Amino acid sequence: MKKAVVFFANGMEECEALLIVDLLRRGSVEVVTAAVGGSRDIVSSHQIPIRADALAEDVAYSAADMVILPGGMPGTKNLEASSTVQQAVLDFANGGKKVAAICAAPSILGHLGLLRGKTATSYVGMRDQLDGATVLDQEVVVDGNITTSFGLGGAIPFALELVRQLSGDQVAGRVRQDIEYLH
Repeated sequence: MKKAVVFFANGMEECEALLIVDLLRRGSVEVVTAAVGGSRDIVSSHQIPIRADALAEDVAYSAADMVILPGGMPGTKNLEASSTVQQAVLDFANGGKKVAAICAAPSILGHLGLLRGKTATSYVGMRDQLDGATVLDQEVVVDGNITTSFGLGGAIPFALELVRQLSGDQVAGRVRQDIEYLH
């Protein structure tokens, strides 16, 4: 079974984060939610309390196949401020492992220099932060081991793409059918 880590931070966009976790778990992916900021209890951008599975500092990243950054503000800034998140993202990207980010969170990849020479997308207001990327106006962009999406409106196709990458076309198709996603 493939394994993914979804980072949680105070101020994250809860719909993006939880939808990704939900669809990955439906797609037979083991998901660990990892909180930054010193507490497993976080409050989302819309003031919803959420409890993560673990602290980001306590996760065994070597056992994971993908790390995922949900967006939202100030969640994206809180993720970027975490040295654990930065190190995990750099290690995964530079090691050829999968990295995914949605909404404002692709800006973190841009700031880390991981988008130079790549195609990517993000929330429109953050596209100037995708340093070195060719920015596409698409729901989901896959370039090598990096997958980006433009925001909450792209969360279902983004999550289905992550399921496809980790569990294959057949499982992603089954999840798409199970949730009656017709696009």
